[in-house]
Amino acid sequence: MDLILPLLACFAIAFAIGSNDTSNSFGICIGCGILTMRRAAYLLFFLVFAGFLIGGQRVIQTVGGELTELDATIVSVSLLLSSLAIVAANHLKTPVSSHQAIIASLVGSALALGKEVQHTTFVKIVASWIVSPFGALVIAILIYWTMERTISRLPAFRVERTVNFLLLFSGSVVAFNTGANELATALAPAVRYGVVDTLGAAIIGSSMLFAGAVIVSHRVVEVVGKGITALDPYSGLAAQLGAGLTVLIFTFLGMPVSTTYCVVGAVSGVGIYKGLRGVKFSFIRKISLSWILTPVASFFASYIVVALLVSL
Repeated sequence: MDLILPLLACFAIAFAIGSNDTSNSFGICIGCGILTMRRAAYLLFFLVFAGFLIGGQRVIQTVGGELTELDATIVSVSLLLSSLAIVAANHLKTPVSSHQAIIASLVGSALALGKEVQHTTFVKIVASWIVSPFGALVIAILIYWTMERTISRLPAFRVERTVNFLLLFSGSVVAFNTGANELATALAPAVRYGVVDTLGAAIIGSSMLFAGAVIVSHRVVEVVGKGITALDPYSGLAAQLGAGLTVLIFTFLGMPVSTTYCVVGAVSGVGIYKGLRGVKFSFIRKISLSWILTPVASFFASYIVVALLVSL
């Protein structure tokens, strides 16, 4: 019975991530008209499953083994409240970092129970949140600059075919990272606490993520694919590949970084490079506010809920 609520929390957080992170992987492809929403969801399912099993172990170790001591209350409250925060943000059409919600909730729950939090690990994670979007912005600009001097010199029909192929490839890289980093972060507490094994977590996580992608994610796709700046396949490729490479680097380092904010950073970078007039800074301000409010709200909500449960 002690594992039923944590298991339900696993279902909820995976669904919430699917509702938010289809935009990260294939929002640009959808915005450019290369993929339909349904085809993107199917691709996401298979690539997330592979990413979790193949590349997720280092992030699982960081979040589930190094951040704080775990118990059923911490796992359940953290994942359930994080999933509610993500779904609420989707309803408001605001891309939100599931990493921030999960990590802040874990820390808040642990402190409410008097558990020790590894401050060095927490500081490293927060630093990666700050560095990664700007890294994606710079890498995306460099990729766009390189493409202007290479691919753009090909014949027109070859440019279109090459860019479309590379867009699907880069979107697939981001989808793989969603499993290896995003879903690994979400299910790390459950895996490390023994609620479910790695294969079971991959199956549950990918399936519920697929359901969230199909049912809810179209709201955030509109923002990432179309709301920040006008994207054509050419600029979309630079943004998507920049974000994918950035997350891949941090995944190898075992750091749980936000795919959402890397994509937003990369899309913004391409828009800035092409001309500031094309960038809708009102959206960026809204997303930046979410970047601050998400971890703060998640921390205090988890702390208060756990404190109340302990006092009962």
